[in-house]
Amino acid sequence: MINKNLLKTESEKLGISLDDVALERFDKYAELLVYWNERINLTAITDPDEIIFKHFVDSIAFLKYCTPEEGASIIDVGTGAGFPGVVLKIVRPDLSITLMDSTKKKLGVIEEILNEIGLSANIVHARAEEAGHDDNFREMYDFATARAVSNLRDLSEYCLPFVKVGGKFVSLKGADAKNELAEAAVAIKTLGGKTTKTDIFELKNCGERAIIQIDKVSATPTKYPRPKGKMQKQPL
Repeated sequence: MINKNLLKTESEKLGISLDDVALERFDKYAELLVYWNERINLTAITDPDEIIFKHFVDSIAFLKYCTPEEGASIIDVGTGAGFPGVVLKIVRPDLSITLMDSTKKKLGVIEEILNEIGLSANIVHARAEEAGHDDNFREMYDFATARAVSNLRDLSEYCLPFVKVGGKFVSLKGADAKNELAEAAVAIKTLGGKTTKTDIFELKNCGERAIIQIDKVSATPTKYPRPKGKMQKQPL
């Protein structure tokens, strides 16, 4: 399905070494992604090389700039087709990954893919703005992450409530990251976060990318996250 040597080479450029088991899992993941995409709308990207760069390598970049401790807990908010959460699990099977999405059909596919590649994760069907008030999820994770979900201001309101004080929200962003960061500054502070690191880099075939790391320095006030409608009407 995919050129495993290309994936291996591009990952090594990020300082991430993939063994044969991981490469086989990525190959199967890509195959199943294309298969299921014919039945349910998962992704517009189905070309094998584009899958490598725009889904796999883009998600792997998380681990170049941020190194979770062994066994760390990570929630992927709005995981969609499993990016970056499933990718992180393939590269680092030791991580405790929670995949959250509001679309049940997508999560069903993700569960099927995980079964096929021999991995497991916690699958949660929920809206982030509701789950963020649930004691089973609120401030329970070492890391929250999200990719291609929303602007950083709103994303911070969705994601920071899940992060323990002392943990991090890691956002995978594109070319407009600097502007989004400026617009999100008040929200990040209000929600108990502090931006500590922004790495901007060029990713082959994808243009400019950014990994933004926001430390959780204090508890998120209990009224956050707010319902989506209120977030849109009264942005932080």
